[in-house]
Amino acid sequence: MSFEKIQEIIAEELGKDVEEIKLTTNIQEDLEADSLDLFQIINEIEDEFDVKIETEDGITTVEDLVKYVEKQA
Repeated sequence: MSFEKIQEIIAEELGKDVEEIKLTTNIQEDLEADSLDLFQIINEIEDEFDVKIETEDGITTVEDLVKYVEKQA
């Protein structure tokens, strides 16, 4: 469930098709997101799921984001 919402947030922020975004997708390498894009994605996810993502360290793939959010929930 959280994967689909995170997928939508990333697609909207980066102007990508939802189908392009898989769990194994590297946000910066595969989707060409820069650090500002990642910051905006994380802010949206924090607002949506009411979690606080303390650091971007270790978050490289969509799966990393999903696991982090599910661990906080």
